Amino acid sequence: MMNIIFFLIFFLFIDQNNCIANTEVLLNKAVENYYRKTENKKRDIYRHPVQTLNFFGISREKKILEISPGRGWYTEIIGNFMNKTNNLFVTKYEKPPHPVEVITKMQKEFSDYFIKNNKYFGNIQFVSINKNYQILGKEETFDLVLTFRNTHNWLGSGNAENIYKSIFKIMKKGGVLGVVQHRANETSQFNHKNGYVKESFLIKFIEKQGFKFLEKSEINANSKDTKNYKKGVWTLPPRLIEGDLNKSRYLKIGESDRMTLKFIK
Repeated sequence: MMNIIFFLIFFLFIDQNNCIANTEVLLNKAVENYYRKTENKKRDIYRHPVQTLNFFGISREKKILEISPGRGWYTEIIGNFMNKTNNLFVTKYEKPPHPVEVITKMQKEFSDYFIKNNKYFGNIQFVSINKNYQILGKEETFDLVLTFRNTHNWLGSGNAENIYKSIFKIMKKGGVLGVVQHRANETSQFNHKNGYVKESFLIKFIEKQGFKFLEKSEINANSKDTKNYKKGVWTLPPRLIEGDLNKSRYLKIGESDRMTLKFIK
């Protein structure tokens, strides 16, 4: 009897390790895939996609929702990784927030691009966010929800509480929420400003919506980021809002200092 139990444990251990190794291989292939936009690949050095997605526990077996995917930087990677699973969903605003024309154009370009290239990035499914920042979908559906550099916008518009409560509802019990966000200094006199958010504030804020904080990582930290720019985080690449003014300085700094947080429902 003891021998049987030992071998079961042994094979479960081997199977788990094989699964982890396979995920790593597939993630690396997804990052290196030929069909990613060249300008997106240049950001890998700052965004560490393989390490970040591994930290959040990505898996082809999970139902995944990416919130507000922007122009699809992460979607190109996740879509390729999840191809042929029908397990990847992204949100789309029913009523785009300010600036309306920019978000409307971005959403259309995103949709057109990923539908046209579904052979490489899979059949990505859309879930709507209504005007009240509620995600329209079945409750307790998703195993993993991801949001990259969006929270400052939700906090700034006063909609962060609504969307995080909505995220909680559409997640399965035991599901993981992964958050990457520009990080303010803990000594700052504000909780969120100019795109930066204080880490301690954000952890408490998300926990107030029902989540439990699991752990954090310094994968996306950048100690070179001084965070004192008049035009905020958008001063740094890739936005470079000041154009050629001090461009070389900002390029040397790189992208913003970011927190990488993991929560569970």
